[in-house]
Amino acid sequence: MSDDAIARNDVANAGANIAGMPNDVPTLVIDTSFGATVAVVGHEPHYEPDSRSHVEKLEPAISQVVAEAGLKPAGIRRIVVGTGPAPFTGLRAGIVAARAMAYATGAELLGQNVLEPQAAWLAANQQPDGRRHVTLAVNDARRKQLYYALYEMVPGEATPRVLLSMDIASAGTIAHKVNEWLDRRDAPEGGEIVVDVCGTGAKRYFSSFQGIVALGDLHDESCLYAAGEQGPRIFAQLAVAHHAVGDPCSSEPLYLRRPDVTDPAPLKHVTDEPNHEAHMERNAQVHAEALGQAAAQTAAQSVAPTRAHQNAQAAASQDAQSTQRR
Repeated sequence: MSDDAIARNDVANAGANIAGMPNDVPTLVIDTSFGATVAVVGHEPHYEPDSRSHVEKLEPAISQVVAEAGLKPAGIRRIVVGTGPAPFTGLRAGIVAARAMAYATGAELLGQNVLEPQAAWLAANQQPDGRRHVTLAVNDARRKQLYYALYEMVPGEATPRVLLSMDIASAGTIAHKVNEWLDRRDAPEGGEIVVDVCGTGAKRYFSSFQGIVALGDLHDESCLYAAGEQGPRIFAQLAVAHHAVGDPCSSEPLYLRRPDVTDPAPLKHVTDEPNHEAHMERNAQVHAEALGQAAAQTAAQSVAPTRAHQNAQAAASQDAQSTQRR
């Protein structure tokens, strides 16, 4: 077997090792990034594809899978919840349920993004073919956009290596960014590279993804519900692996898209304008001058008739005196 084939086989084994880690802690997986998936690790997942009804069906589904696993809610010691990226309304339902259950039972709560497990799943099931496989993991963001990240399983590493960070964009833009990454790839890394696309929305935007110069297989599904009991196990074990190296694995949701509703811009404060006091002083001065001019004009108009009357009286008095002398 060639060195390249051995390396590819190591990658597949790395993915298989993630899926095969022992389940020493009763673990519940909850994800509502697309539809709703609930499972106890080691058992088949329960999947509800209808995003419009998964909120009211989530609690009964949790009770069902816990009972089918022969456990009681208090027996669950770890909860791994999907943190997206995904739209706001659906995603928060699963996170709220996971937080509430963790609070009630004292179970450990770990958050896990839903894109990374796709790469681990494909690697676990990838047959060595002498090529370097990377995974473009996607999730439908609606509005003709996808959440995405580019990953690669590397031998000896427990979690996929990030090649393109998580983001949101149209399928055409994503294909362009992947091609840019391919152009920057160092040739010595070796072997023909293949970009496999996996996740909800992959086939919907197939025409755009055809623009990827090294396009491989497309899988329009999530490992959480499509891989049977292997999916929740991969999901949970990735979270555990992250946590083991110091990642807090927060349950905060990953929305990525800015909310449609934002706080209104604050009103403009006139007092914050530069030279405001000097401006106000000038206005007051101009106003006072205008009032002074008006008052002076009014006074002049009232004095003018008085002086004319006095002049007329003086002239009449002079005429009377001249008449008397005559």
